[in-house]
Amino acid sequence: MKALILSGGKGTRLRPLTHTGAKQLVPVANKPILWYGIESIVKAGITEIGIIISPETGEEIRRKTGSGEQFGANITYILQDEPLGLAHAVKIGRPFLGDSPFIMYLGDNLIQDDINVFLDKFKNQHLDELILLRSVSNPTAFGVAVVDDKGRVLKLVEKPKNPPSNLALVGVYFFSPAVHQAIDNIQPSPRGELEITDAIQELINTDKIVESVQLQGWWLDTGKKDDLLEANRIILDTNLSIDKAGNIDDKSKISGRVNIKGNTTIINSTIRGPVIIGENCHIENCFIGPYTSIGDKCTLVDADIEHSVLLESAQILEIDQRIVDSLIGERAKLEMAPQRPKALRFMVGDDSHVELV
Repeated sequence: MKALILSGGKGTRLRPLTHTGAKQLVPVANKPILWYGIESIVKAGITEIGIIISPETGEEIRRKTGSGEQFGANITYILQDEPLGLAHAVKIGRPFLGDSPFIMYLGDNLIQDDINVFLDKFKNQHLDELILLRSVSNPTAFGVAVVDDKGRVLKLVEKPKNPPSNLALVGVYFFSPAVHQAIDNIQPSPRGELEITDAIQELINTDKIVESVQLQGWWLDTGKKDDLLEANRIILDTNLSIDKAGNIDDKSKISGRVNIKGNTTIINSTIRGPVIIGENCHIENCFIGPYTSIGDKCTLVDADIEHSVLLESAQILEIDQRIVDSLIGERAKLEMAPQRPKALRFMVGDDSHVELV
């Protein structure tokens, strides 16, 4: 059994962060989203992993994720020159996959359920494919499945205007080698991509065994800011361990589940968990509220923040309003301007979103 993780794409919904980095490397609870998928796959006993990368962000993913040694895996990187669809990614991954059954995992997805259970069903029932489903309130935004009362998949529709069900395809799939023939038999969709839903439908049309399982736990597609913040909240709620390795002075108050890494200094500040703070940070005269993740080498002085994610080397200096529900990129700097009269001054890049309250 092998795994194919898709980590290409342009991440347009997380711009401007993804103008300069891969969306799959944006951290949730100070760990890149991509790594959660790798760890879940390795936990299921699959150690041969291929990662589909793009020309724009592939080198960064390769550099930060490495050979797989840190996960107990062997990672092969596979370049997809153009984003021509999920089925196209499987097609270019075929030399790596060979005749092995495999799991395909979208690198910006997070699921709570242990994939071991699904893998066992896929293997024990000798399925040609097993798809994971979750009921959603907005099925027009997803690939949608119609299933019978036993979970057998009858039909798939990609982002339907009139959804035949509210069961969305989660970004985790289990395939037998039969999917390669199915991909060879489909044509690009109107948007010019080889759709994985078309390949699965081809399996159904040729009487292959395609079944489904509905997730019981949460599923998060972290492609948008609010989704990423929600993922950060859930991971901090469920996975955070208490550790106070930093240098904390007597005036600071730490409560709840708080994880502070080494060489971080906390001065005259209040921190209410769940919160994670990376290495080599400086936090002084601050309030750090629940559901906040602060990356390595960040500096916060005279700042209040909660339910937010700060990436590595971000700075927040002497802001006299509380910052909430925010995603602040690497090396970004927020500070109050000393000039009078008071005014708002911005340098805002493409695809940014600024809210003033």
